[in-house]
Amino acid sequence: MLKIGLLAIALALTLSANAASPKWGQCGGIGWTGDTTCVAGTACTVQNARYSQCLPSSSVPITTPPTTVVPPPTSAPSGPATTSVPPPSSTGFVKVSGQKFVLNGQMYPLVGANAYWVGLMGYTIAEMNQAFSDIAKTGATTVRTLGFNDVTTPNGIYYQLWQNGTATVNAGPTGLQNFDDVVAAAKANGLRLIITLTNNWSDYGGMDVYVQQITGSADHDLFYTDANVIAAFKSYINAFVGRYLNEPTILAWELANEPRCRGSTGTSTGTCTTQTITNWVGEISAYIKSIDQNHLVGIGDEGFFNEPGSPDYPYQYVQHEHIGIDFDANLNVTTIDFGTVHVIQGSWGQTADPTGFGSRWITDHATSQKAANKPVILEEFGVTSDQASTYSAWYDTIVSTGLTGDLIWQAGSHFSTGDTPNDGYAIYPDDPVYAIEAQHFAVMKAPSG
Repeated sequence: MLKIGLLAIALALTLSANAASPKWGQCGGIGWTGDTTCVAGTACTVQNARYSQCLPSSSVPITTPPTTVVPPPTSAPSGPATTSVPPPSSTGFVKVSGQKFVLNGQMYPLVGANAYWVGLMGYTIAEMNQAFSDIAKTGATTVRTLGFNDVTTPNGIYYQLWQNGTATVNAGPTGLQNFDDVVAAAKANGLRLIITLTNNWSDYGGMDVYVQQITGSADHDLFYTDANVIAAFKSYINAFVGRYLNEPTILAWELANEPRCRGSTGTSTGTCTTQTITNWVGEISAYIKSIDQNHLVGIGDEGFFNEPGSPDYPYQYVQHEHIGIDFDANLNVTTIDFGTVHVIQGSWGQTADPTGFGSRWITDHATSQKAANKPVILEEFGVTSDQASTYSAWYDTIVSTGLTGDLIWQAGSHFSTGDTPNDGYAIYPDDPVYAIEAQHFAVMKAPSG
């Protein structure tokens, strides 16, 4: 439950320069103008370059500090963030070797599901554990989920509050502490996480909130070019990524869910091109690498090609300037470790033969995978009819082409309090597709998979 009253009190105390900062309050960091002394029994302890906190003198730095105020900077934060996350009980970070993922020198089969909702709906730790357990029982190794929720009014679970152009990173129990529980539940069930850091679309805030709050504009593509917007996104990355630098449960960070030149506002400056987004991919992925050398980085894009003259919408950019994605160019960015591909029934006008289109889409991206010698995963895929036959066909194509991995859209669980979200694609443990997933994962995990 959101502690609105506590948030207001914390902000008031933080902004006061006339008294020592209280226990758990902010006492320093880049841009901090409040008091740098702490009440008796606490000491001002650096958490990262942008945030120092009054911690009990006898305690070690905690991993779950309260809400922190982070105004959008005029330049990007510099230097690596530090983290107070304790040494993890599991060991080893997933890496890449050619077209494969590896863990501790062994091939890591990246198979599993999406569960965007696990850290957003206010689920209990028991429910998070059940969700991950349901996924793990298929033989899955990996779950993709969202690591953001940008709001303009505090409500429920959120990770960043925007008001009057100022961003507040919520590190309390309705924010990053909640995501700590997500990570812990994934670890308890032997799963690794791919975490997406913002959204091209309006669901859970995302890019357009940054642009509107900082520039006052509805032009979506300013997210990729406006210096203050880019700096604010880096500031959020610094807070979120910096918290988990030493946590191997996290497999990779993704820059955004389905980045494009246009988003939910439907407007842009008209100057966004494939080069615009490729440049942004290079800058943001390099920034993540500069503060986090442990984790892999992907984009989270749908895999659009830039093939002028192609008759198919997903393959050419010239007639569809609102896309701005060149899959091959982005895959070859040196600070991108793996490629991502999406395909959903009916997307991009492919309704005549969605199964056949999906198989061709997989095959063509496997060709790009081999050319770049980097892993490529089908990280979102789904249909709402003929699921068993379509997924079986796509799974067969993944195996035959050698595509590195796949994550179905999406996982589902039956909780005692109700079902997890179902947009028509959710696969629950009592769905026939659940067994098809398990069979495919076993093939992908075999030495010849």
